[in-house]
Amino acid sequence: MSEAVNLSQEWYIGEQLGSGGFGRVHLAQSASGETAVVKLVPKAPGADREVLFENLDGVPNIIPVVDRGEWKDFWVLVMPKADKSLRDHLGQNIEHLSIDDAVKVLSDVAQALVAIEGKVVHRDIKPDNILLLEGRWCLADFGISRYAEATTAPDTRKFSMTPPYAAPEQWRGERASSATDVYSMGVLAYELLAGQLPFLGPELHDFRQQHLEDTQKSISGVPLKLQSLIDECLYKSPEARPRPQNLLARLNKSVWAVSEAASRLQQANALAVQKRAEAARQESLAKSDAERLHELCEAADRSLAHVVRLLDDQILSNAPASERSGPTPQWSWSLIEAKLSVAPSRMVGQRLDAVTQGPPFEVVAYSDITLKTKPDRHGFEGRSHSLWYCDAQEAGLFRWYETAFMRAFGVHRVSVVPFSMLPGEQDVALALSSLHTVQVAWPFAPIDQGDEEDFIERWIAWFAEAAQGLLRQPSHMPERSPNGTWRRQ
Repeated sequence: MSEAVNLSQEWYIGEQLGSGGFGRVHLAQSASGETAVVKLVPKAPGADREVLFENLDGVPNIIPVVDRGEWKDFWVLVMPKADKSLRDHLGQNIEHLSIDDAVKVLSDVAQALVAIEGKVVHRDIKPDNILLLEGRWCLADFGISRYAEATTAPDTRKFSMTPPYAAPEQWRGERASSATDVYSMGVLAYELLAGQLPFLGPELHDFRQQHLEDTQKSISGVPLKLQSLIDECLYKSPEARPRPQNLLARLNKSVWAVSEAASRLQQANALAVQKRAEAARQESLAKSDAERLHELCEAADRSLAHVVRLLDDQILSNAPASERSGPTPQWSWSLIEAKLSVAPSRMVGQRLDAVTQGPPFEVVAYSDITLKTKPDRHGFEGRSHSLWYCDAQEAGLFRWYETAFMRAFGVHRVSVVPFSMLPGEQDVALALSSLHTVQVAWPFAPIDQGDEEDFIERWIAWFAEAAQGLLRQPSHMPERSPNGTWRRQ
């Protein structure tokens, strides 16, 4: 005979449907005949109901909790009965999902992450916690992982994360953030498209080492645009991963009809796997600042290399007569008397000290892009822009930004207009903080994580003008208003 649980209404508990790391799931029916499922979570020392009962009413693509409370030695969550879990769905598709089907799953889940960013972190995104409800893939079990982390019971600590999907910061015992969920999304995306996990363990210590140190193999048959997005989600450094909104926007674009640019991208070689930072092997939970900077610099190297590959593809596809060299000492392309070059990513290191002050935000790595041609009768011979890997617009969110500088009117002329500068130069700090003889001439604009197109189109257009002897010094400066494009502190 079914047992009755009295919450806001009476529920009759039926057969057990399954069990997980933190509770049992039963079929249930209300006194009025409504069918649902009940999750019984054992009360554990150190964790109270507020940790478990996340209030996410009205958030899209999240399994709603229709009733909640306590019964005997359990906390009780009542939810609608879903059609199936993503784990069950994958069991019916032995190899992997099609790109369209995988993007549908990932986009549905990403919509939920966008809605909850800054409010709550799931901490345990995996196929078992993604359920199909009314035609949409929805996240379930919010609060369960956080509840497991809060408990002091030694036999439940192992359930506070799922090793194949756990982000590096979880292995180090650091605070989870929305970037943690993005990392798990990267693991999930890899699994859906490759038919296997990026890191295979099998033992707990193997998973820890792989998530902290190893690089996943590229997935065959996946467009470069989608592959690079997965790679970015799996960056070791949380600050280098894309935000949920960026992730959702780029997933949606990945299913659009193939454009000319996308076709060129599909012909490009897959991104070369680069050497990852050697993460700490000790069991310490704290990560040093040196490790953090090393991971960010590694992400900067890979991200800039991706942008350069796209630029290279455009140049060689449209001007095969161009001569290419690089990347040592720099990437460069020459056509007639025009030469376009991009410097490799360089770590800032100790340049920004108390003496030089530096920008009002953190710059981790830097490069520059320069276009030169035969000087005209005024001595103008080209332009150069700074490329900085920094958190110029939002603290802790690192991307490659393009900017440039100019001399104020009345100051001696220069042959390169606008021009690039190193982030540690004292004139840079003054230009970013007040009016000065050196001023910002180009807005801080991101050029990676889906924002490559404008950057590439401008520079190949300028390259074409320079090759034909048509490149001219800008008629007014700044060409685009830089105001408000970087944070002051």
